Amino acid sequence: MQPRFNFAKASPDSYKAVTALENFVQTSGLERRFIHLIKLRASQINGCAYCVDMHVKEARHDGLSEQWINLMCVWWESPVYDDRERALLRWVDSVTKIAQTGIPDADFEPLKQHFSEEEIVKITVAIGVINVWNRLAVGFRAQHPIDKDAKAA
Repeated sequence: MQPRFNFAKASPDSYKAVTALENFVQTSGLERRFIHLIKLRASQINGCAYCVDMHVKEARHDGLSEQWINLMCVWWESPVYDDRERALLRWVDSVTKIAQTGIPDADFEPLKQHFSEEEIVKITVAIGVINVWNRLAVGFRAQHPIDKDAKAA
């Protein structure tokens, strides 16, 4: 798979706009673990290797456990996530898969038990932003870097 073109160079104003929204998310006051959860889970759903690679590395850097990171793709089967994380994961799944889910009340109600309305809006904006990044990276086939010491076990 080859990159189609560099989208940031092709439209610097578009890139700046998405980056501005990203900067809002990063400074919104949401807990870092929730930002990592949102970015990694949405990127998994969207099949964005570039973003999964980046967000796994960022989550590790911020001290999240390998188990927490690795089991996210099967979160509903693992007790490693607390109730807040599970409500958030359900919301990320539902919002990211909006065409299939329609975002039902069953996915919204658990979120309301753990987050304020303001936090829910910020969370939903964060989900929207990573979905934009995923669409840019997948659409234009952005390539993640290959780690020098990456070898099969």
